[in-house]
Amino acid sequence: MEIFWVFKIFLTFTIFFLMGDPFFSHSSSLPEGLAKSAAAHRNYTAISEFRVLNRKPLKDCPDLNPYLQINTSSIAKLSDDGYITVNVTGVLLPSATDWVAMISPSHAAVTACLENSILYKETGDFRSLPLLCHYPVKAQYLRSDPDYLSCKKKECKKKVNGKCVLRTCSASLSFHVINIRTDIEFVLFAGGFVAPCILRRSQPLRFANPNKPLYGHISSTDSTAKSMRVTWVSGNQQPQHVQYGNGKSVTSLVSTFSQSDMCNTSYLQSPAKDFGWHDPGYIHSAVMTGLNPSTKYPYRYGSDSSGWSNWTTFKTPPAGGSDEIKFLAFGDMGKAPRDASTEHYIQPGSLSVIEAMADELSSGGVDAIYHIGDISYATGFLVEWDFFLHQINPVASKVSYMTAIGNHERDFGDSGSVYFTPDSGGECGVPYETYFPMPAVAKDKPWYSIEQGSVHFTVISTEHNWTQNSEQYEWMKKDMASVDRSRTPWLIFTGHRPMYSSNDGNIILPSVDDKFVGAVEPLLLANKVDLVLFGHVHNYERTCAVYKQQCKAMPKKERNGIDTYDNTKYSAPVHAVIGMAGFSLDKFSNKGKPWSLVRISEFGYTRVHATKKELKVEYVNSNTRKVEDSFRIIKS
Repeated sequence: MEIFWVFKIFLTFTIFFLMGDPFFSHSSSLPEGLAKSAAAHRNYTAISEFRVLNRKPLKDCPDLNPYLQINTSSIAKLSDDGYITVNVTGVLLPSATDWVAMISPSHAAVTACLENSILYKETGDFRSLPLLCHYPVKAQYLRSDPDYLSCKKKECKKKVNGKCVLRTCSASLSFHVINIRTDIEFVLFAGGFVAPCILRRSQPLRFANPNKPLYGHISSTDSTAKSMRVTWVSGNQQPQHVQYGNGKSVTSLVSTFSQSDMCNTSYLQSPAKDFGWHDPGYIHSAVMTGLNPSTKYPYRYGSDSSGWSNWTTFKTPPAGGSDEIKFLAFGDMGKAPRDASTEHYIQPGSLSVIEAMADELSSGGVDAIYHIGDISYATGFLVEWDFFLHQINPVASKVSYMTAIGNHERDFGDSGSVYFTPDSGGECGVPYETYFPMPAVAKDKPWYSIEQGSVHFTVISTEHNWTQNSEQYEWMKKDMASVDRSRTPWLIFTGHRPMYSSNDGNIILPSVDDKFVGAVEPLLLANKVDLVLFGHVHNYERTCAVYKQQCKAMPKKERNGIDTYDNTKYSAPVHAVIGMAGFSLDKFSNKGKPWSLVRISEFGYTRVHATKKELKVEYVNSNTRKVEDSFRIIKS
């Protein structure tokens, strides 16, 4: 790397000397230092050079180029959703290590913050990394433009006797930008992600309406399906409104959170409190009442001063105790960029899953969605929540989008979570509970139950205390014991971490917590739970009717090849791991477990159709749209 820099400086100086141009120097004046690194929490997050950018030492850019510029295609105000072309021109020596970062807010410091070196342990990387004072939203190498390194886009900068003696090169990159309320800028770096230094900064770009109400999503408030909650984000803290049905209107309640609400420990600060922070704006929530189950309603949200969303149609779910429900379920989705950028913590399958589910919703055959943990994977990089909410909007704005909390929303040391790993990046459930208000017991007690159609859903938090005699344990016990099986014959138990998985994980972080299984599994059998849905492990796996590692009953294969479990004489729950909705997939080992019947490592989601007599579950491959596993649970 040092040899490369010496060579590049020498060539640049030589060009200017031979062309007769005066020596030009523009330094970013960045202090140089080394970041401390640590192995702690290495398994906590996906590792990439960009992911751990904040722990690299920034160097002064030796900039001898008076022609170098960075500008954007948009000089007007930014729209809520669009693509910005970033043009870099006047490059003398194209390098594969030149890159552009999108920074927000534009006044954020991108100089070195050496005093914060101890705060970056959670990135989990051993190398020295740039201690940028603020984390880039996304970044692209200029070599993403196929004409850059070959310098096919040339511009003559100096002629001698009518002959061009100095040409420069250029590149163009496309960035997908959504309304994140704060203004943005694009920064040109040299040196790659390994040894970055600043060359140029663009002019700030501002959104046309930073107060615009955006990213609305629907959730159920109770089992009657007569009221539904709308939650959205705006830059304006003044109450706004939801207009729905035939002239009805309701005023929003407004909440937000700050850096002081994020978690910290005496020995480890978090990205959420430091370089990963981004102002979340204001989260509005309003409950629409006077609705009928299984009915479509138009709605919009906003205000005359802040603007209004487009009119959208949502569908209420069937009321608890009615004959049937069709819902989709999955875990571990996250988000992925819609451009060629690298971003913090990309979940590559998430786009195909959302697109497949959106197509399914358009057919009208979906009543609700259940997302069981690991929601956005923001993990302390708060701007990621906006991108996630934008991504799920095509489905979450139209049907009840119910969630369960996962380790990447809640866990952090000394925060009250069961597990000490810093998987939430310091969020400790605060953004999750603000963006996704469920009908939970109380704040930081995110367990709840709800009935829709013929199903009673018991939704727990595997990240909060579930040991015997704990508050959540007693709630689980009481909730499942109270189910009227003549009204809702199916009992589905769901949370994030699984009780059964063929993926062992590792010694420090096993996929299955035996203590959790020992405490809670007896409750499932005692209350005759029919189906258990978990995520956390990033694949699809289905079991026999299993209890304490033993198959208590096996399904019978019908003529059409569908496995059928007969629960007329109940034996044990069927477990399904459905954490294949976006995060990089976990492969299976060749050694299968005796209770494991189907194992698929492909992106997708599950489709469930429950009537009074039958619970049918299908695993849908989101790329092919084909059903790759199908099973039924029946009762006479």
